[in-house]
Amino acid sequence: MRLTRSLTALAALAFALVAALVLTTGPAQAAGPAYVALGDSYSAGNGAGNYISSSGDCHRSNSAYPALWAGAHSPSSFTFAACSGAVTSDVTGSQLGGLNSSTGLVTLTIGGNDAGFSDVMTTCVTGSDSTCVNRVNQAETFVRNTLPGRLDTVYNAIRAKAPNARVVVLGYPDMYDLSAWFCVGLSDTKHQKINEAADVLDTTTASVAASHGFAFGDVRPTFHGHELCSGDDYLHSLVISPSWESYHPTATGHSAGYLPVLNAND
Repeated sequence: MRLTRSLTALAALAFALVAALVLTTGPAQAAGPAYVALGDSYSAGNGAGNYISSSGDCHRSNSAYPALWAGAHSPSSFTFAACSGAVTSDVTGSQLGGLNSSTGLVTLTIGGNDAGFSDVMTTCVTGSDSTCVNRVNQAETFVRNTLPGRLDTVYNAIRAKAPNARVVVLGYPDMYDLSAWFCVGLSDTKHQKINEAADVLDTTTASVAASHGFAFGDVRPTFHGHELCSGDDYLHSLVISPSWESYHPTATGHSAGYLPVLNAND
């Protein structure tokens, strides 16, 4: 009887210890999908600060939406390949090394530099209204006629290397709040034309992404009311130093503009 009581007591003690361990540690947290972030400066994080020194001229930021998503979701692996200044051929030529059949999520912004984003903004900041309009018209023609083929090449390459991944293509915000009653800097004509270019780029990108079965994350709604001239800007205007932050999202633009859109589409 004593032996029976002792065994019963030991069993009860062991059960209590196991229960306490389970309650203390809780269930194991499953890792998120292997995540690869591709694209240009709007994905790298130009303008967000908190730059990763080892990324050099790619200007990757720990405050950019890919790093924020990875920090919140603990992916099984995170490859941050987006780089400032990237065009479509840079993605296919140097950013796809992290993709494989185990990749679960791919994000990217791409196409703005192919269309000459930097030159468009420089022309519109320094030139006349007519010069700006003409340069934007050239960019829009390129986006409509040439960019779709380049995006096809990128998207096909991503799918070939990551056949099981969910791919989320994120767009670009409108640059200016056209409802602002006063805005220092460029003319209303330039504001409207620059926004028009962003809309053409987003519409084209969304269409090509859909044809590949990819999700398109439209950030214009989350940036609405937070464009330049809004008084609560999620974007930098002209920055003297470092100049490469000019006309890019701030840290808040990434956390409140891009991240919610990715979270809704991941």
